[in-house]
Amino acid sequence: MQQQNPLGYQSIPSLLKSFAIPSIIAMLVGSLYNIVDQVFIGQGVGYLGNAATNVSYPLTTICLAISLLIGIGSASRFSLYLGSGRQEDAAKVAGNGICMMVVFGVVYAVLVELFLTPLLTAFGATAAVMPYAATYSRIIALGMPFQIITTGMSKLILADGSPKYSMTCTLIGAVINTILDPLFIFTFDMGVAGAAWATIIGQFFSFLAAIAYVRRFKSIRLQRACLRLSPRECVQTASLGMSNSLNQVAITLVQIVMNNSLTYYGAQSAYGTDIPLAACGIVMKTNAILLSIIIGISQGSQPIIGFNYGAGQYDRVKKTYKLAILYNFIVSGIGFILFQGFPRQIISLFGNGDAAYFTFAIHFMRTFLFMVIVNGVQLLSSNFFAAIGKPVKGLLLSMTRQVFFLIPLVLILPLFMGIDGVLYAGPVADGIAFVVSVLLIMREMKKMKPGV
Repeated sequence: MQQQNPLGYQSIPSLLKSFAIPSIIAMLVGSLYNIVDQVFIGQGVGYLGNAATNVSYPLTTICLAISLLIGIGSASRFSLYLGSGRQEDAAKVAGNGICMMVVFGVVYAVLVELFLTPLLTAFGATAAVMPYAATYSRIIALGMPFQIITTGMSKLILADGSPKYSMTCTLIGAVINTILDPLFIFTFDMGVAGAAWATIIGQFFSFLAAIAYVRRFKSIRLQRACLRLSPRECVQTASLGMSNSLNQVAITLVQIVMNNSLTYYGAQSAYGTDIPLAACGIVMKTNAILLSIIIGISQGSQPIIGFNYGAGQYDRVKKTYKLAILYNFIVSGIGFILFQGFPRQIISLFGNGDAAYFTFAIHFMRTFLFMVIVNGVQLLSSNFFAAIGKPVKGLLLSMTRQVFFLIPLVLILPLFMGIDGVLYAGPVADGIAFVVSVLLIMREMKKMKPGV
């Protein structure tokens, strides 16, 4: 298998570029669904519309968490089985994963529709923001099964050695969404509802492209008998996708805690409740672009790491991880320069506001994202452990920044610093998570003996 599959013998830089670049583009395109909506809503509706998309954003991150639970879990097992020459087991993993995507997608959409109002209230919607948030969220919930299946399938497609097809699946929907957004919002005057409909129409066409790949797998023969749910397979898949999934769940929890903290302490400040909510949405989604690139690097490295770890070629595993970290620092460094040097220009893309709005938003971006240059190390490292079949370590690491550090800091620091405490919690949590990640990775690398 090492001799037949390029993952086992091609140069690491060449492999990582060929897998990571399409994955990065796919992740960036996925982020653009939310960014494009935010830009056009900000220009067409105003900052209350931006606040509404921020309040509904946890629904999207939960959707992504489900996608990664199944997609990364299936892709990690798929790569490990291919590396050890077990194609039949890889086929069972793929079939079970596809069934999981369908079932989880439908169930999640139904639950969102049933409990939308209490969910948005818990996410921090104010009385002024709720009408916009409810309209937007009720529509995008209809497209969540498409998003889960497309995102999950794209990870399997990547693991099968088709990174360009994986990228194309997501790209199709984003292009359609970008074309329809201004048409629905400005020409048809549909407001936030227009942005939501543009999103799910794009997601539907991405879904069609992803499903078409079921008959095109290169490394396996995916027969009808493989397309069934097995509780044992589901548990094993979930165990390897858990670290990536819980990382998204943790992001959701952070968003909820931050939204409620910002409205509470914002009411005690000169900014009120709605300005901090709108600013938070812009900062988080702008940072999501940077994180999309880092996640793309991480997901591009996953098939290479998983295959070579399964084949016992540990030297190639180490080289792949180190190169991914190098790329991460380059990207994060550029992000740091942009966030610190040009915050007003970035924020202005999302619409206009008064002086108080820009003052707070600029302060938010510069402060909360101050340690962004090391932010991706924790994410890359947690995915590394999932790729080598050690989900517990990946799970532990994925929870460090958001759950163990950031949420407690968001709750504690404002008691002494007011609304500024919410902002300073970000860089403090990033720094601590970076140190923990380095210690765990160094320990794991020492356990790997020279390549076979």
